[in-house]
Amino acid sequence: MLNLLMSPRAARTVRGLLGTVADAVRSVVAPASLAEQPEAAAVVVEAPDPAGLYEPDEIPAVETIETAAREYERAADQARRADRGKRAAKKVLDKLPAGVYGTWRVFRTPSSRQTPDLAAITATYKRLGLGPVPMKPCAPSLKVEQVEVLADVETLTAVAV
Repeated sequence: MLNLLMSPRAARTVRGLLGTVADAVRSVVAPASLAEQPEAAAVVVEAPDPAGLYEPDEIPAVETIETAAREYERAADQARRADRGKRAAKKVLDKLPAGVYGTWRVFRTPSSRQTPDLAAITATYKRLGLGPVPMKPCAPSLKVEQVEVLADVETLTAVAV
């Protein structure tokens, strides 16, 4: 309720003060918890390969793969930048009522997309005693990163079998 009465800036200030007070209490109760723990090497969890991949004899030339990975990384970076710009602009535009502003018309259209009402589904499962709502993981995300090639290896193609 207090958040509704405060500006976002004041709310951030209050949250910051509460964090400082919490750190002060922890420094008395458990000082070791405030010390930065050296993180182990970031462990990258890899998902298993999906079905329908190239067979070992069908894998394209390394140059083709390098070009595709470079283009994928460039396009993904552009998409992230575009998403950030879109979110920043949408923050302003979402608060406007429909109308014409200068040379731009701002309006809304109903969406044809639908999404399951998880709150209603969970309530139904609970009411009928069916246990937790079954969930399935999302498809794994494709990632690329450039690595250094060993000097004495001309071509490196790794296929895990």
